[in-house]
Amino acid sequence: MSGLLAWQDDPEYVAQIDDLLHTDAVQKLNNYTQHHSMTRLEHSLNVSYRSYLIGKKLHLNTRALARAGLLHDLFYYDWRKTKFNRGTHAYIHPRVALRNAEKITELTPMEKDIIVKHMWGATIGLPRYKETWVVSLVDDYCAMDEYMGHLANDVEDKLKVNH
Repeated sequence: MSGLLAWQDDPEYVAQIDDLLHTDAVQKLNNYTQHHSMTRLEHSLNVSYRSYLIGKKLHLNTRALARAGLLHDLFYYDWRKTKFNRGTHAYIHPRVALRNAEKITELTPMEKDIIVKHMWGATIGLPRYKETWVVSLVDDYCAMDEYMGHLANDVEDKLKVNH
């Protein structure tokens, strides 16, 4: 179920994200929990690599998928606790992530669209590119997979205690 794919074993993928992965801004994501069972960096790598793999099969822009997928949640607060006056977390965090991403790298219009619209469904900004749709759907899939993995572990732990 949940867990990181072997992205490290894919030199083509690593070449797309290596410069970003080694920035303090991206490494800082390791300090934040995402969906209970993973760090925000692990989640972002899951979204990035899965999107990249889908993009390869569909002949899409794999560079944009890998890079924007890694940067889509580049924000540094606990979304469960932090509340905003100017909108919901679903609306605010993609904009914060975009602003943070622009501080560490130049982004193409496609990468910007991917980051700011990855919460499509929870927000109304319609994705402009096929790649944006991919990251949005993969992000939803990963969030569910990661959360369900957390629930499965809780159930397994409770069963061990009760027997």
